[in-house]
Amino acid sequence: MHSTDAQMVVLTVLADGPRHGYAINTAIEELTGRRLGPGSLYGALTRLEGRGLIEPVAADADAQDRQRTMRITEAGRAALRAELEQLARVARAGLRALGVESA
Repeated sequence: MHSTDAQMVVLTVLADGPRHGYAINTAIEELTGRRLGPGSLYGALTRLEGRGLIEPVAADADAQDRQRTMRITEAGRAALRAELEQLARVARAGLRALGVESA
């Protein structure tokens, strides 16, 4: 999975509520059928946090990375929505080009 794809699925599962690393990866597996490797998952978490799109839950702010519960920020919700809307436009165009009716 590409790093931006990993970031998008992390944001997607965090949009449903705060989770720690293992729970994030479990939700990703339920959504996509695949788990992210530790480097991909924790790399995505680090990049998203650095961009202000996710943040640790206050009580977990000083915990180790693997134990911290993370939540999506308002900026993260806006970024996820924009990305999903763009993907939806691309999907509709692709389906039209294939002659498949879109929902």
